[in-house]
Amino acid sequence: MRKRTLALATVSGAALLAAGSLTPAAQGGSVLRSDVFTPVPRARPVPVNLTPAAYARPASDTGPARTASSPRPAADPAPAADPAPADAGEGAVGAAELLAKVAACKPVSNGSYRTDESASPSVPVCGMNGAVFWKADLDIDCDGQVTEACNVDTDPWFQGDTAFHTSGDRPLNAEELPYVVVPSRSSLWDFGSSGIKGGGVVAVVHAGKVEYAVVGDTGPAGIIGEASYATAEALGIDPDPKAGGVGSGVTYILFKDSVVSPIESHGAAVTAGESLAKEFLRNN
Repeated sequence: MRKRTLALATVSGAALLAAGSLTPAAQGGSVLRSDVFTPVPRARPVPVNLTPAAYARPASDTGPARTASSPRPAADPAPAADPAPADAGEGAVGAAELLAKVAACKPVSNGSYRTDESASPSVPVCGMNGAVFWKADLDIDCDGQVTEACNVDTDPWFQGDTAFHTSGDRPLNAEELPYVVVPSRSSLWDFGSSGIKGGGVVAVVHAGKVEYAVVGDTGPAGIIGEASYATAEALGIDPDPKAGGVGSGVTYILFKDSVVSPIESHGAAVTAGESLAKEFLRNN
């Protein structure tokens, strides 16, 4: 898992992506074409053994950075839990079916990412029909709304904002909403160029389970493999932001040109994810 340091500087990352499209049939009524999910640039911790240039805010990003010291809105009401079989995760498409399709990698990134600050680059972003994917670890992102599990006391690296916001313009709720962190855009890889948007649908696969999530936050430009507290918990991974996560064995499949509306609706992400996963299996 990613090692972090308390003595951190902060800079901003994340940019609005160009809108894409899905056919109504592929959307199944849950994936919407949208331009409304404007990411708010947010501060991210800079590990001391990396140069600040590695985390430089892209020139295209605009607007003031939000930090953990910024005023925090009250938490949104927790969404109702979605029932899911304990042994298979949530969805009609099995983990084995998805993993069989991503056995080989055709890189779309200009090199590989590190899974941790001290690790060697080893994880490329791979392209397929209708999706990109990578295989990495899972570090815990507890950023966003202040909750019982995610706050400055439970998470020394807590940030009170996320790159993408709810329909009510609040930071996302990492304790309740399964979301995935994508690396900030850089010369290594620009997620927007691959059709990946804030609120886009992600199938996260681990230990025989499939969890559908959304693209909810951005992270360091050179590191990959991070998801929210809720994502880890749903996959049976320790969600503790201080010591949780898992060091390997997690596959992230991000479906191109997909957007869940509203972004905070996990039920909408599941419905869209099942449809997109079936389409992915047919087309690859």
